[in-house]
Amino acid sequence: MTSVKEFRIEEDATADELGHGSFVFTDDYSVFDWGKMPDQIPQKGATLCTMGAFNFELLESEGVPTHYRGVVENGDVIPLEDATHPPWEMAIDLTQVPDLPHEGREYDYDHYHEAAGENYLIPLEVVFRNRVPVGSSLRRRTDPADHDLDFEEWPDEAVDLDEPIVEFSTKYEEGDRYLDRAEADAIAGVAAIDELEAVAREVNRIITEQAESAGLVHEDGKIECLYYQGEIRVADVVGTFDENRFSYEGTQLSKEVLRQYHKRTQPDWVEAVDAAKAEAKQEDIADWKSLCEEDPEPLTEEVLETARDMYCAGANAYTDREFFDAPPLSSAIGAVQRL
Repeated sequence: MTSVKEFRIEEDATADELGHGSFVFTDDYSVFDWGKMPDQIPQKGATLCTMGAFNFELLESEGVPTHYRGVVENGDVIPLEDATHPPWEMAIDLTQVPDLPHEGREYDYDHYHEAAGENYLIPLEVVFRNRVPVGSSLRRRTDPADHDLDFEEWPDEAVDLDEPIVEFSTKYEEGDRYLDRAEADAIAGVAAIDELEAVAREVNRIITEQAESAGLVHEDGKIECLYYQGEIRVADVVGTFDENRFSYEGTQLSKEVLRQYHKRTQPDWVEAVDAAKAEAKQEDIADWKSLCEEDPEPLTEEVLETARDMYCAGANAYTDREFFDAPPLSSAIGAVQRL
C-alpha cells in the first residue's frame, strides 16, 4: 500500500460496513516521493507503529474518532499499554478506496465518488503548519497577506504562527498538488470540508500539546481521513516522525533529517528528481519517476545508526515510556547535528 508499511486485509469493507485489517510497519524509508530507498533503518517501523498507536489512543481519549483498533501481539489485538515489546503491527478498520482513473494528469474524481458511496477514504491530505521554515513550499505558493500575517514579504528566518495554517493536497495523484478550498471541497465528496479542517485543527492541538510536554516543538504535519455514514474519522497513521516534523532544541527530529542529508550528499540525484517532476508536469505524464536519470546511493552504517537512534530516542521522549533501547534524546540529537 505504501513504501514503508504493508497492508493486510482480514475482512473487506463494503458500501455499508467497515472492514478489518492491519498495517505491518517495515524499516524502509522514502524521501522526495521516490518510494522505497536502498536502505532500511533498524527499528524505524516499530517506532512508527508505537507513536501511531500512542497518538490514536490519545485522540480517542479526547473524543476524536479514528480507524484504530489496537496493536497486534501474538495474534491478539491489545492496547499499547499491554504490549510487552515495541509493536510492528496495528489493527485498523478498513474503508473503501475506489479506483481513480486518469488520462495524463486529469483525474476522474466523479468516478471515485460514484463507486465510494458513503464509506470511503477521502482522497486528500490535510496539512497543518505551526511554523513556516525558510525552505517551505508555502513561501513559493503564497504571500504572507494570504494568511493575515503582518509583514509584506516572507522574512529570512522561520516564522512561528500564532494560528495554524491548514491546507489541502491531493492524495492519490502521481504528483501531489496543493488545492484551493473549492477544488478540495469537490474532491472530498460528501465529506464536509469545514469539518475536515476542524478535525485537523483538533489533531494538531493534541499532538502539539503532547510534544510540548516532552520538550519537543511540533512544526507541522498531516492527516488522512475516512468518511463513514456521515462521520469523519482519522485514518492511516498520525503524529509520527514520518508524517510530522518535530524539533528538539532547534534541531530537526523527523524524516526531514534524511531529506536534508540527501540534499547535501547526493545533490545530483535530488536535482534529477526535481527535473523529472518538472518534465512530467510539462509533458502531462503521471509517472515522473520513469523520467529520472539518477538513482539514490545507499547510506553509510554511521548514518543509519544515527537515524535509528533519532527515531528510537524520539519515540521514547514523545511517549514518556522506554519502549526502545536508545541513548538519551540529547545524545541522539547531538549525533544528528554532526551529520
